Order: sequence, then structure tokens, then C-alpha cells
Amino acid sequence: MMKSADSVKIEQQSADALRSILAEVPAVGRLEVKPAKRNDPIDLIAQVEVFGKRHTLVAEVKSSGQPRHVRTALLQLQDYVRRQPETVTPVFIAPYLSAEAQDLCREYNVAYLDLEGNARLAFGTFFISRQVASKPVVERRELRSLFKPKSAQVLRQMLRVPGHPWRVAELAEAAGVSLGLVSNIRTGLLNREWAERSEEGVCLSDPDSLLDAWREEYEPPPHKRIGFYTTLHGALFDQAIRTLHPLPDGKVLAAMASFSAAQWLAPYGRTGTHYFYADQQGLEKLRSTLKLSPSNKGENLIVNVLDDPGLLLDTVEPVPGIFCTSPVQTYLDLFKAGERGREAADYLRRKKLKWTK
Repeated sequence: MMKSADSVKIEQQSADALRSILAEVPAVGRLEVKPAKRNDPIDLIAQVEVFGKRHTLVAEVKSSGQPRHVRTALLQLQDYVRRQPETVTPVFIAPYLSAEAQDLCREYNVAYLDLEGNARLAFGTFFISRQVASKPVVERRELRSLFKPKSAQVLRQMLRVPGHPWRVAELAEAAGVSLGLVSNIRTGLLNREWAERSEEGVCLSDPDSLLDAWREEYEPPPHKRIGFYTTLHGALFDQAIRTLHPLPDGKVLAAMASFSAAQWLAPYGRTGTHYFYADQQGLEKLRSTLKLSPSNKGENLIVNVLDDPGLLLDTVEPVPGIFCTSPVQTYLDLFKAGERGREAADYLRRKKLKWTK
């Protein structure tokens, strides 16, 4: 089969990258990197001489470094190596390899490098390991797309019960989004091996890695921040917020968030400011119920009025009459709230976000 221009380009870049990293080591003498034969199941062959001893490396090059594709390639490489009459070192190369993809390579005992600069090569007396913090623009764009507000509605539903298998239509209805969006998210999760597929549907297989990635890319949903002052404190404040009932159809108009939600979910440390997410109707309800006045007296209550109230589909009621953002959403907001927030986030995760492997 004729290779596409993009495939040929990536293979050339991969050959250059492999040649460059091998040549960095002074002990390397003769070095040759060339394309494999057309019908070979590999892409590159490197002949390397280290301290006078010859080594052969065989490389598989893929345009995608997503874990699901990496695993398939690693199995193919292992099968090829087993059938060789002499010892060869398998190498996997892709434009970018995430930490999860690199872990897979180590698990399968396959050397690797990517075009961003991450590498781990070991054969004979040769060893080089390199880790870079940068991510390619395409990778960051894909992750941010996975965690956008509408997509987040899907992820929050799945993280409530990670082991629950979801059909596309069922998940779209529960999250209030389109079938197409759910399909795209499902593909992204499967490619990263954060989810697995069965006859019953798709369920999360690695919720911790998903939450770790979301935490690093998290941006609060679009909102307008409004500061207020309330004279209600302690028991009087708690009594007032218990009257913020959902609508008859169960729709929540306002929910405690961040440090305020954490006080009900996993108390860690008190703060003098109350935090809420709300839609426009919820804002008006908060104004009247909590006797809110402009913050010229010094704000002690902050309402984030959401552009899209989808976040309020994922609330919890830790005690009767108290509605908070879910543990996942509360964790994300806390983690972005400075050092004290991160401490509270870590505590919340230990208490409320432990999933069975």
C-alpha cells in the first residue's frame, strides 16, 4: 500500500530524531538509520555501533501516540522481534507520547522517543532517558476540547459512577448534549484508555487519570462574577440556604461551590466567604433569600452567574436542603484556588473521590 505524504514526512522526521539522539552519545561509532523494506511490518532499521559492538534497532512509527494505538503497535513490534533470528531492540516513535503512552512502552519493554523530545533508549551498554514538559499544540487543543463546558457535562455524569456502562443515546440524554458530542468524547476517552467498551456500552476504566488530566487543563465555565454582602451568619445562614429549593421538575437554580461546597462534602478549613454557582433565576433567589446587598460594605458572598447552566445538572445534596456542586466539580474549583485550595482539594479527593480499580 502506498504511504500518504504525511506518513512519509513523519517517518523522515522520526529517522532524523532517532539518528540525532543516538549521535549525541560519544561512545556511538558507526550509525545508519534507513527505511525498512516495503513489505516489512516495521518502518525503520538502525544499525548502531557502541564501543565496537554492533546493535540493531527496529522502529515502528505512528502518526498517533494515543495509548490505544500505542498498545496495538507495541504488540506488533513484540511479535516482529520474537520472529527475528538475532537480537534486535524494538523502538516506538510518534509525534507525541503522553505519560500514559510512555508507561505503556516501559510496560512492554519497548524503547521509545517522540518528536517533542521525550525518549528512553536502552540496549547493550547504551542508555539515554529524556523528559520534556512541553505538549504539542494539537494535543493541548484536543484535551481542552474534551474538557469544554458541554463536554464536561458528559464527563461529570460518567465520573459519578465510573463502572456504569453507557449507551451513546442514554448518556446524551442524561448530560443534556448531542449524540455527536458524546460520540466524540467516547472516542477521545477510548483512545487515551481512560474508558473501555463492552456489549453494554462504554464505562470509565481509569477515572483517576481522567481527573488528573482535567485538573491540569481545567478552566472555570464561562460566568459573570458578582460580589455581595450578607448579614446572615452561622445557623441563620444555613437555615436560609435550606429554603433554596429546586423547581418542581428537580432543576437546581443555585448551588454552593468551592470552599462552601467543601464544608458540606469534606470539611477541611473554614473561610469567611461563601461561594455559589447560579443561573439568572437562581441569582435573584439568592438575592432575596440571603438578603444580599451590594459589596461596597466588603463582599463576603460571591455568585458566579453561569452563561450556560449545564453545570447545575451535576449537584449533590449532602444533607437535606443543602445543594452543592458535585465532588468532582468542587475538587476542580478548589485546585485552582491557590495553595490553601489545593490542600482542601487533596483532602476532598481522599475522602470523596476514591474509585475501585
